[in-house]
Amino acid sequence: MKTLAKWSVDDYHRMVEAGILRDRHLELLAGEIVEMSPETPIHYTTAKRGAKYLEELLSGKADVRFNGPITLSDSEPEPDIAIVRLPESSYCDRHPAPQDIFWIVEVAKTSLNKDLEIKAAIYATAEIQEYWVLNLSAKQMIVFRNPQNGKYVEEYTLTQGTITPLAFTDISVSVQRLLPDGAVTE
Repeated sequence: MKTLAKWSVDDYHRMVEAGILRDRHLELLAGEIVEMSPETPIHYTTAKRGAKYLEELLSGKADVRFNGPITLSDSEPEPDIAIVRLPESSYCDRHPAPQDIFWIVEVAKTSLNKDLEIKAAIYATAEIQEYWVLNLSAKQMIVFRNPQNGKYVEEYTLTQGTITPLAFTDISVSVQRLLPDGAVTE
């Protein structure tokens, strides 16, 4: 596949403001405008429940954003959940940037390859310290940490137990709460 043009974040914002991309579910990934996969009901429900759970755990510590854009050097993805610095009012005139982001969570079923390959590389290049992928098909959470040279050097998979986010060592997150038992039914 040939890429005819790479778009900058500024180009992308101008197209959004001009209404050129209206009524399309798109995101900018590594300079390419990419159509997003339609969300299945279980994808949406898992992401929404996860965001609510993380909001409870991080109340007063972080802003938990649900299905909203973040702005990186050559990308503007819309992760399912982004845990970012407070105050929320910081994002009235801009989306969170890498220095604002504690970690990102993507929920994946049909988008698994994109989330594990393309988005992992984008987030690692932006030096986002932690990235979790909730794999609905396998009922597991894949954890990426320690970005170096555009790749995460730590990767491991959890199916149960708890995880402590790098940014909040006083918090324990239940893997089961993020991956409910019914997570693989459509």
